[in-house]
Amino acid sequence: MSKLTDTLRNVWKIEELRKRILFTAVMLLIVRVGSFVTVPGINLDALKSAAASRTGGLFGLLDMFTGGAYANAAIFALGIMPYISASIILQLLGAVVPYFQKLQQEGEEGRKQINTYTRYFTVLLAFAQGIAIAISLQSTDAGGGTAVVAPVIGGMAFTIMAATIFTAGTMFLMWIGEQITEKGIGNGISLIIFIGIIARFPQAIIEEYQLVATRNVIVELIIIAGLIAIIAMVVMFTQAVRKIPVQYAKRIAGNKAYGGQTSFIPITLTTANVMPIIFASSIMFIPNSITQYFPDTSLSLFLQRNFKHDDPLYSIVLAVMIIFFTFFYTAIVFNPRDVAENMRKNGGFVPGVRPGKPTEEYIDNILTKVTVPGSLFLALIAILPVFASNLGVGAHFSSFFGGTSLLIIVGVALDTLKQIESYLLMRHYDGFMKSGKLRGRLGRQQIGTVQQ
Repeated sequence: MSKLTDTLRNVWKIEELRKRILFTAVMLLIVRVGSFVTVPGINLDALKSAAASRTGGLFGLLDMFTGGAYANAAIFALGIMPYISASIILQLLGAVVPYFQKLQQEGEEGRKQINTYTRYFTVLLAFAQGIAIAISLQSTDAGGGTAVVAPVIGGMAFTIMAATIFTAGTMFLMWIGEQITEKGIGNGISLIIFIGIIARFPQAIIEEYQLVATRNVIVELIIIAGLIAIIAMVVMFTQAVRKIPVQYAKRIAGNKAYGGQTSFIPITLTTANVMPIIFASSIMFIPNSITQYFPDTSLSLFLQRNFKHDDPLYSIVLAVMIIFFTFFYTAIVFNPRDVAENMRKNGGFVPGVRPGKPTEEYIDNILTKVTVPGSLFLALIAILPVFASNLGVGAHFSSFFGGTSLLIIVGVALDTLKQIESYLLMRHYDGFMKSGKLRGRLGRQQIGTVQQ
């Protein structure tokens, strides 16, 4: 405990780090305040009454990522998700469209152009989603009250106004994320999602505490112990790395010898990280979207009967899709052919394996073997909240038993701690760990070094 106290004291001693942490805290505070600023023309009482009956599904996912802003119809109701969606789509286009492939290979200028396209696409996605939310608000009815105050504002005027405000809120969040990344600590976009998820934790604790009166305290202690064990398992799997040794041949230039060092290619169990869950969840929430926006159709009635969020069939299909997307996304972000070719160009080789095609096949074989348990792990984590909820855990508290929320919390926390620790080590202070180094989540950086 004293070591942790000393480390926190050292964090505060470093002026640059202290300013970055305070700047990040202020920006995240603005994000939370904006989550409670409701757009004009909303009947909050009717909205909260309707929101109480719409937990789970698409509504629950959006509300989780926005920290309650979606349920409040706040200016940040869309959160940062349109920007995330636009980035994912542009990244996928870079794997299949030659024009975007060329931009990715043009270095800094290409990245700037892709970022510009991403921003434009974010505006389009945010405005389209804002229109859908505005229409949904106007159709929301709770106990005879409507979510939109009439006749103060309504119809097309409200739809355009609300969609514009929602879009502006998303773009402002995107700007805040960029400012945090540049002037603060950690990845700004990830921290915005992180703070939105964490904001729900106090409510989850209160909800779970209220359930203690209806069940045995021993059962509650087992639930808490299970949560801690799951978090530990996620941390362990997130930091697990399979290292492929790489030896670089010596080169003689004049009187000096270059190279000869030994490095490694780290392949993590979760190379695709949380992306397979996001992809699969986005597709799996299409049925929920149909039932929400087209409630009276025969297709909606069929989906409501046979495709519920807590149905075992839903969990099985979700798990299968996550396994598929894990292999799909891993193939996009990690190309054994490119890694083997760059190793050959830089005089690197895997000991005992011939350069070229044999090295490519060797890396691909290891990547496949590592991805199999990784995909099963992601599938298990994704469906754990459903099983926890079915076992009697509170609806909000069960969301922290796995799924996208837990993976994001662990991943962002490790990344941020790693950045803080790098500042401490540069100033010759001890880090958070006894080893002086947080392991894991370094795969892409190391891969980038090999590819160079």
